[in-house]
Amino acid sequence: MKLDKFTVKAQEALQESQAIARKRDHQEILPEHVLLALLQQQDGLVPPLLQRVGADPKLVQQRLDDELKKVPSVQGGEAGHLAQRTLKVLDAAEAEAGKMKDEYVSTEHILLALAADKKLEALKASGATRDRIASALQSVRGSQRVTSQDPESQYRALEKYAIDLTDRARKGKLDPVIGRDEEIRRVIQVLSRRTKNNPVLIGDPGVGKTAIVEGLARRVVDGDVPEGLKD
Repeated sequence: MKLDKFTVKAQEALQESQAIARKRDHQEILPEHVLLALLQQQDGLVPPLLQRVGADPKLVQQRLDDELKKVPSVQGGEAGHLAQRTLKVLDAAEAEAGKMKDEYVSTEHILLALAADKKLEALKASGATRDRIASALQSVRGSQRVTSQDPESQYRALEKYAIDLTDRARKGKLDPVIGRDEEIRRVIQVLSRRTKNNPVLIGDPGVGKTAIVEGLARRVVDGDVPEGLKD
C-alpha cells in the first residue's frame, strides 16, 4: 500500500481513523474506525453518497459507535497498526480504483471496499450495499476520473452548481415532455458521436430548452437511449 497514491482526503481519513482508535484505547485500526473517520470528515463525499442510497449517515455513525464500544480497550496501548481486515479493505479500495482507471485511491473507493466487508454491520444494516453505492457514485462522478489528489472538490462543485435531472426524473419530479421528440433525438445523436459530442441549446428564454433536456433525462431513466447513454 503506497499512501502517495491516495488522495489528500483519503490520507486524512486514515490519519483520523488512527486518532479515533487511540482515543478509544484500541490497539488496532479497524474498518469501523476508518468508516467513522469518513463520516466525520468536513465536506466529505461519504455522507452525501450514503444519503443518495437512502442510508442515514447519523444512524450509521450511531451504529458504529455501538460496535466500537464492544472492542476491548487496552490502557496505555498505542494504536499504530492496521488490522488485517483494514489492510484487506485498503487493498480492495486500490482494486476499485484500478477498475475505474483512476490514478489515485479516493474516499469513494474506500467506501466501496468497506461496503464489501461482510463484517461491517453498520453499513449492512443501513442497506448501503456496494452496488448501490457504485450506482450513486456514477451519478455524482459521471465520466470523470481521479487524476489528482483532490478530486472530491470537483464532485462537490457539481453537486453545488449543477442539477441532477436524471435523479429528478427517477423520482418522478419532472413533467412529461410533449412535442419535442425531434429535438431530443437530435441531442441524442450529437451526444452519441465519438467527437464533437457536446450539444449546445441556444434560444430565447421560454422557447423550451429546459424541456428538451428534461425529456432527455426521462429517456435516460427509461432506458430509451443508445447503450452509450444509458444510466
